[in-house]
Amino acid sequence: MNILLTNDDGIHAQGLWAVYNRLAGTHHVVVVAPDRERSAIGHAITLHQPLRATRISLNGGYSGYAVNGTPADCIKLGFSEILSKKPDVVIAGVNAGANVGANLNYSGTVAAAKEAALGGTIGIAVSIEGPEVDYYDDAASFIAELCETVYEKGLPFGTFLNVNIPNRPLKDIAGVRISRQAVEVLSEYIEKRKDPRNLTYFWQGRDMQSFGADPRIDGAVLKEHFISITPVKCDMTDYHMLEDMQDWDIGKTVGSSRKDKEK
Repeated sequence: MNILLTNDDGIHAQGLWAVYNRLAGTHHVVVVAPDRERSAIGHAITLHQPLRATRISLNGGYSGYAVNGTPADCIKLGFSEILSKKPDVVIAGVNAGANVGANLNYSGTVAAAKEAALGGTIGIAVSIEGPEVDYYDDAASFIAELCETVYEKGLPFGTFLNVNIPNRPLKDIAGVRISRQAVEVLSEYIEKRKDPRNLTYFWQGRDMQSFGADPRIDGAVLKEHFISITPVKCDMTDYHMLEDMQDWDIGKTVGSSRKDKEK
C-alpha cells in the first residue's frame, strides 16, 4: 500500500513517527508534513507566498519532506509534485489531543484527511487524548490495522474518517464505536490583558466541551474509554433545510425589471 503521512503538529512530532515506524516495514510510506506546529489552522491553504518542500533526514536516516505551509498544503503538494502517483491512503496524525465535536472545524489534522477525500483518496485523521500522551505506539498499532480494513472496504468519494483514541494501552481500551460528531455550543473565553506599554492584547481560550451521555457522540464515546470512529462528509449541505427553504418567500425584488418587461 502507498501511504502519505502528515499531521499538524509538525514533522518532528512523536505521533507522526510512531505511525511511520509501525507502517514502513510493510508499506511504502512518504512523510510530507509542516515544518513547524500548525495546530488549529483548519483547512487554510497558502496562496500569497511561495511554498517550499525541503527534504530532511530524520528518524534514523529516513528522508521526509518538510513544507512551510499548512496540512492541507502538504496534501496538495504531495499529490501534485512530490509523489509520482496518488497514494492509496492518507493518514494524518497521530495528533496530540482529541479532535471531537466542534474541534473538527478547527483541526489541521482533520483538514488534511478532508483534503485527501476531496482529491479522491482515502483519508484518515487520527488523534489521541492529550495533551500529555503516553501511548502513541498503541495508537499507531490500531491505525495500522484500521488502515488495512478501510483500504479493503473503501470509502465513498468525499467521505473520510475521524478517529479518536484513548490515551491508554490497547488492552485497556473498552472497544471501538462508530459515532457521530457532536455539535454543541462551545464554552469559550477571551482573556484581556495589558502589556508593559499599557497596550491591550488578548488570549483566546476554550473550556472543555460537554458531551452528555449519548453513546453515539464522539466525545462521549472517548470519555467512556472507547475508540471513536466518525465517518465525515465533505459535502456540508443541510439537505433538510434545502427542502424547507424552497417554500420561503425569498428574493421578491430580484429580477424585478425583467419581470416588469414580461408583463
